[in-house]
Amino acid sequence: MSSGQESVFSEYETDASQTSKLLRKFKETPFVPIGMAGFAMVVGYGLYKLKHRGDMKMSLHLIHMRVAAQGFVVGAITCGVLYSMLQEYVVKPKE
Repeated sequence: MSSGQESVFSEYETDASQTSKLLRKFKETPFVPIGMAGFAMVVGYGLYKLKHRGDMKMSLHLIHMRVAAQGFVVGAITCGVLYSMLQEYVVKPKE
């Protein structure tokens, strides 16, 4: 093996568990897991409200839930990009 491949594999072997990898990723990009959690909450809420939708058609209800879930994810990603830009250009300006 070349030395480049050994360094790549050793980097992945240092993290012992999936939990440590998840925590490291959450610290690097906190808005992605928040977007995923929000998506899961919207889906859960949609399934709960599916029972009490009244006279609303099923397709219309599903469209509303899809738009809400996508909106939450896009909003979380936008907040993450704005946060990283703020950290890179305002808080820590280049020297």
